[in-house]
Amino acid sequence: MESRRIPTPAGVCTLRVDGPHTQHAVLMLPGRSDTAADFDEVCVRLHNSGLRTAVVESHAGMDEKAVRAVLDDLGLPMVNLFGHGAGAELAWQTAARAYDRFISLVVIGRGHPALPDPRGDIKEPDCPAVEVATTVLVGSNAPERRWAELSGRYVYGDYRVVPLPKTGDILRESPREVATEIVLRTSIW
Repeated sequence: MESRRIPTPAGVCTLRVDGPHTQHAVLMLPGRSDTAADFDEVCVRLHNSGLRTAVVESHAGMDEKAVRAVLDDLGLPMVNLFGHGAGAELAWQTAARAYDRFISLVVIGRGHPALPDPRGDIKEPDCPAVEVATTVLVGSNAPERRWAELSGRYVYGDYRVVPLPKTGDILRESPREVATEIVLRTSIW
């Protein structure tokens, strides 16, 4: 594993980069309480599938310009984008504004930020639609699932909602399913 510190317009971003040197990579954006180690089991599975991973250790203050700077520094013209928690919100926003840099978008438990979340809050009413193949993994929480289902109208591409029978933390409870969905989105069928 290689640790990288990359200057961005939002400050220095620290990443863990690992996996085989191939043309396929996944940029992983964590939630506020996530650590890079929380992604380890998913990353191992992605590496076994021939994917390189770049896990952001912290994204405080990051925006789509900072994500672009990270991709430029890593020499990655296009990647698959994955987000969990607050990282999923940043992933939606980034994919909506920098779609030319992403092959796919996979998020856990978050719908498009222009729609009301389960509490009725709209994070970003002016967020444009994404134009890449998108998958949202959701647990058994009905309002969260409804938010994900309604998000399909903000995706101009293949869109899937994948319900899992979990009620807790999908990233930690279902790393196999998370990795499978990311791998499915990296493949051209």
